[in-house]
Amino acid sequence: MKRALSFAALLSVLATFVAPCAQAEEIASVNTNFRFTGSDRVSVEAYDDPLVAGVTCYVSRARTGGVKGTLGIAEDPTEASIACRQVAPIKIAEPLKQKADVFSDRMSFIFKTLHVVRIVDAKRNTLVYLTYSDRITTGSAKNSVTAVPVPEGTTIPVK
Repeated sequence: MKRALSFAALLSVLATFVAPCAQAEEIASVNTNFRFTGSDRVSVEAYDDPLVAGVTCYVSRARTGGVKGTLGIAEDPTEASIACRQVAPIKIAEPLKQKADVFSDRMSFIFKTLHVVRIVDAKRNTLVYLTYSDRITTGSAKNSVTAVPVPEGTTIPVK
């Protein structure tokens, strides 16, 4: 008996293949709204840029608690903030796209996603990182941006 994939299952499978490989490491979190079933919180996560050794981005974002949050079916708020820093000597192994998703993570069961995008500002020899969220049908204008200047003598190779 053949079973057709649901739209949600198909999206989940596709996200597995197209998602960038950076993984989040939760640094800390603070509770913002107490609930007996699990508090809402703001978490701070670190993401190492997979193509730029020596750059780490710190993203703070709201996480919904409660029963739905515990089960992973709650929709997190769209607010997020980002700060990227040089934490070691910068080494770029291969030419970078002028604009590329470095990381994405779901903010709801299916339709809402947080993105971290790397933008190369070749004129200023700087890496710019932008965070925003989107949905399949609508996005959010809420965003945050940060920049990491690449040390003099190191040129950013661009595809």
